[in-house]
Amino acid sequence: MEVLYTAHVPAGDGPFPTILALHGWGASAHDLLGLAQILHRGQALVLCPQGPIEIPIQQGVVGYGWFPIREDGPMDPEAFAAGRRAVAGFLDAALERYPIDRNKLVLMGFSQGGVMAYDLALREPERFAGLMALSSWLPPQLVESIQPGEALESLPTLVVHGSEDPMIPISMAQASRDALIKLQVPTVYREYPMGHEIRPEALREILTWLEEKVLSPIQLL
Repeated sequence: MEVLYTAHVPAGDGPFPTILALHGWGASAHDLLGLAQILHRGQALVLCPQGPIEIPIQQGVVGYGWFPIREDGPMDPEAFAAGRRAVAGFLDAALERYPIDRNKLVLMGFSQGGVMAYDLALREPERFAGLMALSSWLPPQLVESIQPGEALESLPTLVVHGSEDPMIPISMAQASRDALIKLQVPTVYREYPMGHEIRPEALREILTWLEEKVLSPIQLL
């Protein structure tokens, strides 16, 4: 596995419900691992790969990203494709190495990691049991490349955003929600009075949605 990563592996032999957690711009593979003991009560395998792009934060401190941020225009499609290959390659390798329950494989992305999660899940929805986009956005150019279909209609999706987010305006999350609905993706959308972060009330929503909609849904006979 060429991509650096951190992992939480539950006790037992598996296969385990699995969450692939993708960090945001300037963070690292350690950023979302702290949620592993909370998600599915610590009983899920949580894999946190690290973006391949190094970002100088300050002297001696480096963060990471999935594709370069461009303030003067749309993202570079070639650079974005390289990030996509890094995530997809990591997932393929993880499926070979870890006892993953392929019927309960969930994508979770924060900020830029959410863009990568959107890309992977919407292009191959049949591979995933659910999608979580946290403080993120769905790029219009990605939306244009996706066609509605039965697999998308069976992809539970949670979008969580802060109404006071100074980095990614709430309007971008609302546009993402509208695009998902147009693609007929079953979407739960939640706004909270928070910035670019995951506050406790948002985390409670994430935990409830993950159990009720994805990992332990109630089956009606």
